[in-house]
Amino acid sequence: MSFLRRNCRLLLCGAAVALFAASLSLLFARSAVPTGSWGLSFQQEGKPPVGSANALSLRKYGAAYLGDPEKPVIYLTFDAGYENGCTPQILDVLAAHRVKAAFFVVGNYLETAPELVRRMVREGHTVGNHTYHHYDMSKIADFAAFRKELDDTAALFREITGREMPKYYRPPQGVYSEDNLRMARQLGYRTVFWSLAYVDWYQDKQPTREQAFAKLLPRIHNGAVVLLHATSRTNAEILDELLTRWEGMGYRFGTLDELFAAQDGGSGSSPQASIAPASRSSSSPPSA
Repeated sequence: MSFLRRNCRLLLCGAAVALFAASLSLLFARSAVPTGSWGLSFQQEGKPPVGSANALSLRKYGAAYLGDPEKPVIYLTFDAGYENGCTPQILDVLAAHRVKAAFFVVGNYLETAPELVRRMVREGHTVGNHTYHHYDMSKIADFAAFRKELDDTAALFREITGREMPKYYRPPQGVYSEDNLRMARQLGYRTVFWSLAYVDWYQDKQPTREQAFAKLLPRIHNGAVVLLHATSRTNAEILDELLTRWEGMGYRFGTLDELFAAQDGGSGSSPQASIAPASRSSSSPPSA
């Protein structure tokens, strides 16, 4: 009998240790930020998607992909890797709707379209850092090399505009690592992912108006950080109607300053609190 009692106690202790280890593993899994391409899983129409990393984990590094899911606010952002004639029309539409957007630019854009960059600043838009060469930053482990990509972009922006570049960073192609997030934060940057995007970057395979609206209307949600490419002819053509329809759905447009001010103040409920496999349906764009 004593033998059975002793073995029973051992089994119970073993089970307790195993349960404790499993709980720790779950805790660390929920707080980890994986390396890879940013992706989204849309689980309910009109509701925020689940991101590759949860919002609380990103917040440790001053990063975000979503605003307050209780408030009908959209944060409109554009990635601008080069200029192909679409940006002036985009800026005209934004001005007509009195919407302030964020444009994430690379070195090539600053070199070849300085007047458009000056116009963005003049009209009150945020110009963020998309790195100088649009490298896969997750492969850059050296802090000095990482810093140079951001510093060179900021320096050229300063030369063109006479202003300091706002400290917002978007990883090229949405590829990132936890070290990248940490280094960006050390440099004072906020990393900006997104909660809504669609395949709009192929120049020889642009989506139709109908295809664009089929993605951008039913998936819009409170606190959405929308990524559109400024190189898309479709985006330039539909933007006026798109903004009008979003406004008709009751949304207003906010700035990245507002988004992060709310995050810093802890206002609003916490969005997605767990990590889930990301859908590739609206995953990271392969080009700027």
